Amino acid sequence: MATKTLNIIESAYRATLEEQDDTIVWISSALRGASAEVDVLLEGSAVNYAVRGQDATGLALGTWQQSQPPRLDHDIKNLMDKGAAVFFVADDAAERGIERTDMVDGVQPIARRDMAQLFSGYGRIWRW
Repeated sequence: MATKTLNIIESAYRATLEEQDDTIVWISSALRGASAEVDVLLEGSAVNYAVRGQDATGLALGTWQQSQPPRLDHDIKNLMDKGAAVFFVADDAAERGIERTDMVDGVQPIARRDMAQLFSGYGRIWRW
């Protein structure tokens, strides 16, 4: 029996300029594509990843312009399309003024107090 893995992403926007995606969302998607049972929990500032319609076009640093901006909401949707469950800490979203209706369809809220129960369903928990 395969061991399920939960990737907890707390540190948001790590390498999103250089790589045009979040490295952990990307590796989770790649692992899912290779039949690994990997799900994701967005925590802290990373709950922003599930907000629909983010747009980083027009970003420029000096004379350099970002030609391939990150599309994290699309990356989250693609991950779910591969069968991954994507959760977000509802308390963190509320602290940031993010409404459930602002988020990608299919992401699942979880209260901070219920995280231990979520964790019990996984053999491995990786925090990023």
